[in-house]
Amino acid sequence: MFSPSLLFGATSLLGFHLATTFPKTVLPFISPGNRAKAVRQWPALQLHDPAWVAEVFQRTQPDVLLYCHAVCDVSKCEASPGWAYEMNVQQLDRVMVALPAHTRLVYVSSDHVFGGDGVYSEESIPSPISVYGQTRVEAEQLVLKRSGTLVIRVGLGIGESPDGRTGHLDWLRYRTKRNLPITIIKDEYRSVVWQGDLVPRVMQLAQSLESGIRHVASTRAVSRVELANFLITEYHIPAKYKIETRHRQTNPHLGHVELATTHEGDLFHPLSSVVDG
Repeated sequence: MFSPSLLFGATSLLGFHLATTFPKTVLPFISPGNRAKAVRQWPALQLHDPAWVAEVFQRTQPDVLLYCHAVCDVSKCEASPGWAYEMNVQQLDRVMVALPAHTRLVYVSSDHVFGGDGVYSEESIPSPISVYGQTRVEAEQLVLKRSGTLVIRVGLGIGESPDGRTGHLDWLRYRTKRNLPITIIKDEYRSVVWQGDLVPRVMQLAQSLESGIRHVASTRAVSRVELANFLITEYHIPAKYKIETRHRQTNPHLGHVELATTHEGDLFHPLSSVVDG
């Protein structure tokens, strides 16, 4: 009998691209309240309800659970840390309680588990500077207690979003079209890759025998300014923006956070950075 891979978090940028790239093998669930036209045909998660979680697993009996569900809005998490913990940690805990023993858990995490300037491998000690980053660290610690679990840390993926306004590319388009102010942080550097490259790598890792923490590295870190200029040129976006430093912002911003890996092989070759690939 065919057993699909469940995908929790199909309204995240990566989750959306996973769901649309692998429609025959992935059963997607979206965040409640997100009614963007591109995702409204998919069922909504009800992770506040342990009975709902148990029923979904009993009905589907998945071989793999791809967990891309999280609240990634740094400012909202800073304003409401209790809510952030509920969404990013406690809901995951309910999932793990009900998860069938045979199901492989693949948790997609973030470079926000780090914060200070540096190049970070799987052996680097997490150093979050935000509430959001801390919830990611606690979620990782939770899932790694389960044997065979894979944690995949990713940087910044570039691609179209389901609602047309989230993710760096659509954020630029959306704010430009509506003549809204745009601020670019000049001293934030990230591992920035195309979703079209990231999605198959994540799926390959999910279907592998890898467990523990693995990073998706890129060929180099890219500044937000370089990224913005590239996207503006590449997509002919008539955007105008102002430049500020991260230390002048109300909420925490990453510095120079570059993902690297200590692992070798086809699954760990750095992906091309967006501006080079």
